Amino acid sequence: MSSTKMSAAQAARQQENKRRWFEVIPPEGVPVRFEIATLGARFTAQLADIGLTVGATLVLTFGLMLLAPALDEVVGVLVALLMLLIRAPYYIISELFWNGQTLGKRATKLRVIAADGRGLTTHGIVIRNLMKEVEVFMPGSLLIASSGLGWFWSAVLLLWIGIVLGVPLFNRQRSRIGDMLGNTIVVRVPRPVLLPDLADQSPTEAFIFSAEHLEHYGRFELETLETLLRRHPENETTPPDASIVAVASQIIKKIGYTEPVPDDQALAFLHAFYRAQRAFLENKQVYGDVRDDKHHNQKSDTTDV
Repeated sequence: MSSTKMSAAQAARQQENKRRWFEVIPPEGVPVRFEIATLGARFTAQLADIGLTVGATLVLTFGLMLLAPALDEVVGVLVALLMLLIRAPYYIISELFWNGQTLGKRATKLRVIAADGRGLTTHGIVIRNLMKEVEVFMPGSLLIASSGLGWFWSAVLLLWIGIVLGVPLFNRQRSRIGDMLGNTIVVRVPRPVLLPDLADQSPTEAFIFSAEHLEHYGRFELETLETLLRRHPENETTPPDASIVAVASQIIKKIGYTEPVPDDQALAFLHAFYRAQRAFLENKQVYGDVRDDKHHNQKSDTTDV
């Protein structure tokens, strides 16, 4: 049993080691970590997109041939032209309007992002997708459609395709040449994880707050308190540290809370105060009284009625 558990743990570690991560720092200055898309996932997404564009091309080709039977004689040229006219706009428009995703990328949970952490630019998306044509699609189409090229040019095309397909194998970001020129990178779409709502926890009835107690703070202070309490859940078994006791003492003094609050109850007091303050502010907002911070009374005093 232990050897089975050990082998499973080793396999999990090996799988984790195969994952590559990329950290970007957006203009807000908060680092964001993305998992770099695997080559297998990118290949699967590419196959799905190729299938869609080929299907659309064949449908359009047959429709044109029905309308103009004379096109039968140039069907090969027609297919190649339609593929180019459908494929490049499909990739560019999809990634522009779907936040870096095509249908294939959506199905495989992939997304294109800007490597510098900023928003995707039209220039970057156009460059990466036009380079895809130069890298693979156009040489591949020539190789398939032109049987009279001779062995030399066929070998050149195969060598070119092999080189460009090998580029992602030799850089950590698994980037194509088009990604490098467009300053983009393909990542896995992170799965959203919702934190539990602190207000959903069972209320502590040992602490009762009046409206006068809750008039002193606004949304900013509530969000600051929430950040602190997420690091210290209400069911925490260790005694409250000095920072928790200090924050509780400051709030008690500010709001004029007269009931005694022992130090070992400081964390429970803060959670109870958070729930009461949040409910109070949400109720005020329903009636149009938005309180952004503790200075709301001063702002209201200086506002003309």
